Amino acid sequence: MSSPFFYYNSTFDAQETMRRHAATGLQPTPGYLTNYLGVRIDPKFFPTLLAGRAGEVEAIPIPANWHADIAEWAAALRAVELARERFTIIELGCGWGCWLNNTGVAARRLGLTPTLIGVEGDEGHIGFAREACAVNGFPSESVELHHGIAAATRGQALFPRQDHAGVQWGLEPIFNASDRDIAKALKRGTHDQLPMIALEDLAKPHGRIDLLHIDIQGGEADLIESCLPTLAERVAYILVGTHSRQIEGRIFQTLLAAGWLLEIERPAILHLGPAPLVVVDGVQGWRNPKLLP
Repeated sequence: MSSPFFYYNSTFDAQETMRRHAATGLQPTPGYLTNYLGVRIDPKFFPTLLAGRAGEVEAIPIPANWHADIAEWAAALRAVELARERFTIIELGCGWGCWLNNTGVAARRLGLTPTLIGVEGDEGHIGFAREACAVNGFPSESVELHHGIAAATRGQALFPRQDHAGVQWGLEPIFNASDRDIAKALKRGTHDQLPMIALEDLAKPHGRIDLLHIDIQGGEADLIESCLPTLAERVAYILVGTHSRQIEGRIFQTLLAAGWLLEIERPAILHLGPAPLVVVDGVQGWRNPKLLP
């Protein structure tokens, strides 16, 4: 049986797009896994997945590797290819800076000047992102990392704490908690109270955003619906990880009505039991024809 990751829809040649960015002559780096773009990744970021893989160089991930498949790789690299002179990415829910580093390295190889902007709620993971950007050669002045919660508007939210960074990657913020619940959570040490960072505030100082990557554990459709004016004015390409078929439908409805063009998508992969369970997030890549005719 062929991999489900070959079952995507695309208006461009996704696999050829990936192949165009394959780095040549890659050499292993002690202590790091090196992917096919040349990005170095410390296995401590994913101890359960990458233990023992330090010193390896990965092949091109067709149909997928340990963190992404054809649809996601191709959409991200498509956004890089559509950029001109500069490449600016905002990654909401950036974790260790996965797409900051992957697209930043690809953009740099094309002669573009990268600006990498990430938002992440887990304190340990934002530390991973800072470390990964430095290891992959991005100067601090080109990297902007925010310890907070991506949102449509400013405010405060709770985010769960974990004892060891890299163990849990699907933690979800709590919005609109009561003062009493906030006090309890902070007293117990189970959560941090973090600023909600508005997309408009992130985007405004940087002109055009060549890629907005959204992976915020189920809040994707809400954010897109609430930020349509900012998206239309500032964002050239959206790559979104979807956490349910319902979310996928809502994003379809919202962005198609607003005139965006869907260029690539793979639906969420489900396990069918008493209730459908998402086992692999879906992927959608959207082009803004107002900024990319």
